[in-house]
Amino acid sequence: MSQDIPFPIGDLPHPAREDLVLAQVLFALSDPARLAIVAQLVAGPVDMARCQLQDPSIAKSTKSHLMRVLREAGVIRNEPKGRGRRLSLRRDDLDHRFPGLLDAILASAPAVVAEPI
Repeated sequence: MSQDIPFPIGDLPHPAREDLVLAQVLFALSDPARLAIVAQLVAGPVDMARCQLQDPSIAKSTKSHLMRVLREAGVIRNEPKGRGRRLSLRRDDLDHRFPGLLDAILASAPAVVAEPI
């Protein structure tokens, strides 16, 4: 018996590079949990199911909301991959639109970046 997905896993809306707004990006990066996700994605794309948060007791719905805020601000890309989703940092878009911003924010939060997630 084949297991069909009841609906296709579609792509979610992402703002275009030229539509990134500094205030939204800064808001998305202002939360320690969201910043920890971004720090994890600096090393490369991660399957959403494997993306770890510092507090493993965080509910799945909260984790999903954290990802949504980052995606809607244009900080990450959330794309379908098989039956799951793949997260990646939109570093090129952020560096093009706001040169040096991501590096400055990550450098100013060494405790978040240094902790294993």
